[in-house]
Amino acid sequence: MTDAAPPKLGDIPQHSEFKLPTLQPSTNMDHSDGSPALQNARETAYNGLNHPATQNVKNTMSNGQHTGPVAENIKNQSAKTSSEFRNLADSRAPPNQSAASGQPLTHYHSFFYNLLSWENPRATSLSFLTTVLFIFAARYLPALRWTFKVLYITLGITAAAELGGKMVFSQGLASSFRPKKYYTIPREALEASLEDVEQLINFFVIEFQRILFAEKPVHTIAAFVASFLSYWLIKFTPLWGLSLIAVSLVYLGPLVYMSNKEIIDHYLENATNVVNAQATQVKDLAGHHTSRAFETTKAYAGDYTSKAQSYIGNARGPTSPKGAKSGAESGAASGPGSAPAYQSTDFPHAPKQEPISGVTSHQEQYENSPFGGQAEATAS
Repeated sequence: MTDAAPPKLGDIPQHSEFKLPTLQPSTNMDHSDGSPALQNARETAYNGLNHPATQNVKNTMSNGQHTGPVAENIKNQSAKTSSEFRNLADSRAPPNQSAASGQPLTHYHSFFYNLLSWENPRATSLSFLTTVLFIFAARYLPALRWTFKVLYITLGITAAAELGGKMVFSQGLASSFRPKKYYTIPREALEASLEDVEQLINFFVIEFQRILFAEKPVHTIAAFVASFLSYWLIKFTPLWGLSLIAVSLVYLGPLVYMSNKEIIDHYLENATNVVNAQATQVKDLAGHHTSRAFETTKAYAGDYTSKAQSYIGNARGPTSPKGAKSGAESGAASGPGSAPAYQSTDFPHAPKQEPISGVTSHQEQYENSPFGGQAEATAS
């Protein structure tokens, strides 16, 4: 076995064939003389930290502010919605106009007018969506059953905790959380709520009377059409469906009108002119036929009056020529404007004897008297 010199290690290469960072021969490492891969990694990290997106995230985390375009849009829309709801709440003031009877209107007239006229579109659309969701929830969700379920679960847990606490700790758990003073509704809040409810009830009462007594005929006609359609729809439409149709018409009707106001007003004006023309024509025709009927009735009445007078004159003819002659002579003797002269023969004889028994009529009494039929028989 020969003695061989131990192998000597060569210099450690400063660069690898695989372009990996290697050890530096000096303990004082200079990063400026590093490998290209290390320089690229350092530059990538530096650029990543200084990127605008990274700076936005950093500002968001540090300042708690949303500076992105989507977040900024959401923030603006939220601010506008809050402002519209404040405007809607501030609109609850009595209007300047009054009813036809002269009495003032409620503040709910201004509130509902502002709500349904879409002056605040975000608030109106949210209220419409909330109402529609409430109708569907009342139709498909057993809200009443859930209410009773939550109630009996809460009361059961309370009773079990109270009894268990008394059995284990000799003190009820539920009673330990009892407040020193129970919560009560302040009188001011209760009076304000009752006043608000009173205004709401009076709003519906006043509007019903205004529609009933045709303060605005257009509203009365619209209410008539709605009532007529509801009468027929209720036969095959459920209550929730009818409520959904009514809410949609109340909210979307004013929106459609305001979007097409010029066209709708034009057609309404034409329809009003046609109706007024037809009403005038019917009025003139009715007056013409009424006048003709009055003239015809008047002619017939005059004809019948003359005939009746002629019949009465024939029935009152003279009883004797002597009486007629004396009447004519007395009429000729009396001038115009003077009182007529009467003779004793113009009047009947007065009875001068007792009534004869068995005779009932005045004619028989006259014929049996010496001044009546007996005197006439003697004279003849």
